[in-house]
Amino acid sequence: MPRAAPTSREEPPSEDAPRKTVRRPPKRMTEKRLANIAAYYLQRYSSTAPQLRQVLTRRCDRSQKAEGAAPRAEMIEWVNALVARLVAAGAVNDAAYAAGKAARMRGLGKGSGRIRAALRAKGITADEAERVVAETATRADGSSADLAAALGYIRRRRLGPFRKTPRDRDTDRRDLGALVRAGFGLDVAREALKISDTEAEDWNE
Repeated sequence: MPRAAPTSREEPPSEDAPRKTVRRPPKRMTEKRLANIAAYYLQRYSSTAPQLRQVLTRRCDRSQKAEGAAPRAEMIEWVNALVARLVAAGAVNDAAYAAGKAARMRGLGKGSGRIRAALRAKGITADEAERVVAETATRADGSSADLAAALGYIRRRRLGPFRKTPRDRDTDRRDLGALVRAGFGLDVAREALKISDTEAEDWNE
């Protein structure tokens, strides 16, 4: 019986077959390349000086395996000098970043605790974070931004006065814990749970 002629086309690989990831060899870092990386990053993201320094340092560390790589200490000097120039030029402004971040988070109904933690995570100093949180703690009408945010939170989560089931000590304790975990202070959390449904609606208009 004659054999079938072999075909030149190979069968396509199965979709379930593992795909090989081709890793590019690391590129040698230079001051010019580092500046280009920083410029590209700042075009895409708002950043603080500590955050940008961290990003650039990671890129330098990756390039350590490249042939002819500069000593790490030298590259860190490049990073520090570059970040200092960008701060001096106003391209990186920690105070402006903190103010903008806090305003956006207030607009999303976040409490002071969450805002403070988010700013510190981006490298904003404790003093600067406290200053920005204090500056955004009062709404335009003079009311508490934290209380308004807490009321919005319990309304969305159906807690406290917005529960569809009867409240008792256990539910109030759980609701209080939920507010504290969400970044609201204990005093604000207690005050929010005391407010009636009608009053809460007035606060969030």
